[in-house]
Amino acid sequence: MRCASPQTITMASWIIQMMVMMVSVFIKASHGKRDQVLYCSACRAIVDELNYSISQVDPRKTIDVGGFRVNPDGSVKNKQVPLARSETHLSELLEEVCKSMSDYALHLDPDTQQKQYRRFAPRSTGTDGGFPDLKNFQFDGPEASTGLTFACETLVEELEDDIISTFSKRADGVEEQLCSSLCDQSGSRTNQEL
Repeated sequence: MRCASPQTITMASWIIQMMVMMVSVFIKASHGKRDQVLYCSACRAIVDELNYSISQVDPRKTIDVGGFRVNPDGSVKNKQVPLARSETHLSELLEEVCKSMSDYALHLDPDTQQKQYRRFAPRSTGTDGGFPDLKNFQFDGPEASTGLTFACETLVEELEDDIISTFSKRADGVEEQLCSSLCDQSGSRTNQEL
C-alpha cells in the first residue's frame, strides 16, 4: 500500500479550492441581471397594496406595544400606537401582499411604449368600481403573474425590515424611498397609475 506524498495532498486541496471558487463564480454569474420592469413594478405594487391595506384600517384602532414589564411600584408601562402602521400589522400585511399580484398584468403605454405591470382588477371597495381600459394590457394566461409574484416575494424577503421601518414612520414618499434603487428616472410615475 502506497501513501500519498505531502505534495500530492497539497496539490489536491489546491485543485478542490479552485473548483469551488470557479463553481461559486458561475453560480453568481448565472443569477444574471434582474428584469428592471418586473422588479420595479413589483416594488411599486407592494407599496400600492400596502398603502391601500393601511387605508382600510380604522384610524382609531390601536395596539399595545412595549415590554409589558412590571415597574417596582406594581404598575405596567406600555405604549399604544395606531394599528395601521404598527410593526405587527405591517408584518401581517407583508405575509399576504404578494397574493394580490395576480391582479396585475403587463401594460404597454400607447404613447410612450413603456412597459410596466399595473393593476387591472378593481378593488372590492373601489370608489369607481369599474375595470380600467384593458386594451393596452397583455394577458398571457394564469402563469403570466407568476414572475411578478416571484419578484414580489423576493423583494419582500430582501427588504422586509426596510419596508416595515419606512411604512411605520411615514406615509409620504415611501415609493421613492423603497423603489428608487430598482427604478430608473425614465420609469418614474405616480402611485395613482398603479
